[in-house]
Parts: sequence; structure tokens; C-alpha cells
Amino acid sequence: MSRIGKLPIAIPSGVNVSVDNNNVVTVKGPKGELKQAVNADIKVSIEDGHVHVTRPTDDKEHRALHGLYRALINNMVVGVSQGFKVQLELVGVGYRATSNGQLLDLALGYSHAICMQLPSEIKVEAVTDRKSNPIITLETADKQLLGQVCAKIRSLRMPEPYKGKGIKFVGEVIRRKAGKSAKV
Repeated sequence: MSRIGKLPIAIPSGVNVSVDNNNVVTVKGPKGELKQAVNADIKVSIEDGHVHVTRPTDDKEHRALHGLYRALINNMVVGVSQGFKVQLELVGVGYRATSNGQLLDLALGYSHAICMQLPSEIKVEAVTDRKSNPIITLETADKQLLGQVCAKIRSLRMPEPYKGKGIKFVGEVIRRKAGKSAKV
């Protein structure tokens, strides 16, 4: 039995979970509403304030899907009740970030500024203080969407190992390399 898949998901107060006939799980809460289609082989049931995910057989595919859908539904429940928040830090001379509504404007050392239109589900805030690196804060209820947007922003200027410049997560440690050594 899957260690992750067999764990029940507790439904906090203020969150409503429902499963329709097409095996689509809908989770509603104070932070929003999320939907996830579940494979027809995997059974999702709601009993006494907990969501249970079960599989029909011990086939390799069913074992993989069992833990996957349990984790996705758990992320949905946590997202609509508490939400997810990620902070990105811009490390480099002249790197700037400004936000105007859903538009994120980045200056990352290229010859041009980069403007990104973010999805309406994501709340963005860019803070620039003197003597510190600019910080971009992203908040949403959808963990998958948040990870995808963070990966897209980070791919614009990946952190490099020699000087440590680039876009990194707050608290992330970049493994540094030594530069060229002079001839002896």
C-alpha cells in the first residue's frame, strides 16, 4: 500500500470538497475554488470530514496514480484554506522588479526590460529596499500554477555558480565554484 496514498486528508472548517459523477474533485474555500480531474480507476470518497483515495489493484500504474492524486487533492485543500506563498530574490547589480497589477516588469541586465503578464489567480508584489536585493512575492491557492510561474520567472536569469547572480528563491543556497586560477 502507498504510504502517501493511504493517508486520509482532513477537511478543515470552511472548506467544502465534492466529487461529481465524472470523477472531478472540486474544493471550495476562503481563498478560492480549485478543480482536478481524477483518473477513472482511482476512487475518491468523502467520509466523516476526511477524503479517502483508494486504488483497485496493485498494478504499477495504479500505485503511481494513487499517491499522485492524494497529493494533488491535499495541495488543493491546503491551497484554498491557507494558500501558498513564494518569494524570489534578484541578485545582481542593477537588477530591478516592479509590479503594476498583474504586470511584472523586470530589469535583469539585458539590453531591454522584460514584462510578464501573470495569471489573474496569482497576487504579485515587488519590494525594493535600499541596501538589499529586490524581492518578488507571489501568492495563490493553486500550487501547480505557482510553481510553473516561479519556474518561468527564474528561467529568465538562472543563478550562476561563479558570482551568484540571477533570480533565486529566498533562503536558497547556490553552490559556488572557484574561478580560474592564475598560472604558476
